[in-house]
Amino acid sequence: MEQATIIRHLGTREYLPTWQAMRDFTEHRNANTADEIWLCEHPPVFTQGQAGKAEHVINPGSIPLVAVDRGGQVTYHGPGQLMMYTLLDVRRGKWGVKQLVSALEDCIVSTLAEYNILAYAKKDAPGVYVDDKKICSVGLRIRKGGAFHGLAFNVNMDLSPFLRINPCGYAGMEMIDCQSLAGPSTVATASKLVVKHFCHSLNITNLVDTEGFDE
Repeated sequence: MEQATIIRHLGTREYLPTWQAMRDFTEHRNANTADEIWLCEHPPVFTQGQAGKAEHVINPGSIPLVAVDRGGQVTYHGPGQLMMYTLLDVRRGKWGVKQLVSALEDCIVSTLAEYNILAYAKKDAPGVYVDDKKICSVGLRIRKGGAFHGLAFNVNMDLSPFLRINPCGYAGMEMIDCQSLAGPSTVATASKLVVKHFCHSLNITNLVDTEGFDE
């Protein structure tokens, strides 16, 4: 029988302890550890990827900036943005990095297609776009055969903090969210669709939903 994948609905959580929990989970998992997908929102925070360049952080102001261990450049997280963290055993699943990135992008494209919104990925700039405006950022880290980090999907949020950075390292990159496209209006609605399409793309069928972390 296929081992269940645990879907954790975490609500709104601070970025730093969530990132630390992802690292701890990946560090201590073994061949028998169930895969998990974490869904949450964060209070306002900028995160800078491993290869991130300081010049792409223009004016962070009072919003904290955290240097993290994912790929990519600087981006913004805030309320109304769906974070989906994919803590997967890539060896057990026999998934390559490109396959995981494609699955993350495709699940957003498929979610928006349900609302008749034409979205697409770009080969040279990971993420998902609508009319050349970015609606979802993607970043992964693989450690000891375990993937973590994932995607940030703009659902219904204040996009103005993106003006304080060059999003994902692209000066003038325009960001967009679902509310301006008549897409999913809440993070809860978006999360159900995104998880459905992501798991379908990787043939993950045995899912168990839970609230928060186990005590």
